[in-house]
Amino acid sequence: MTPGAIAILSLSMSTDAFAAAVGRGAAHRPTWPAAVRAGLVFGVIEAITPIIGWGLGMIAAGLVERIDHWIAFGLLAVVGAKMIHEGLKKTDEDAPPRRAGVWPLIATAVGTSIDAAAVGVGLAFIGVNIWIIALSIGFTTFVLTTVGMRIGAAVGVRFGKAAEIIGGLALIAIGSLILAEHTGVLSGGVTA
Repeated sequence: MTPGAIAILSLSMSTDAFAAAVGRGAAHRPTWPAAVRAGLVFGVIEAITPIIGWGLGMIAAGLVERIDHWIAFGLLAVVGAKMIHEGLKKTDEDAPPRRAGVWPLIATAVGTSIDAAAVGVGLAFIGVNIWIIALSIGFTTFVLTTVGMRIGAAVGVRFGKAAEIIGGLALIAIGSLILAEHTGVLSGGVTA
């Protein structure tokens, strides 16, 4: 795989994490250190999942591809619904922003990285250096997620509730898109 192809793959694997980070940043308005920690969580998970997929692809081709879209959809839908619920809840306008819990952060990171596991399965069949690709995906995700958290934090000061609802809808849309792509709905057929 060429360096350009690895860069494009890394960016494409990071876009859903970026969108989720903007929504989380709007809801929780993290400081730079908190945004970097969130970026590390997303980046590490996004780097690990293609390696897991690659390993599964080496052992049992097709296993992850049959269920990855349902796992991603379920995780993203639950986290997105929670964000929408929180965005619609009446709160004290003068209250400080909520602290983000680690488990919703991890669930969001896992949900946005399931597609990287499926990519890892495919990479197992073309003989690439999975370690370089995983590091590239993880680093790109770290950077984009950290920046997304801070963009969300800046937007959240003025538009926090609306941004949280939009972020929740975006997560559900991402999960639905993953499900539609993997089940063949977008291509006109049904494959899963």
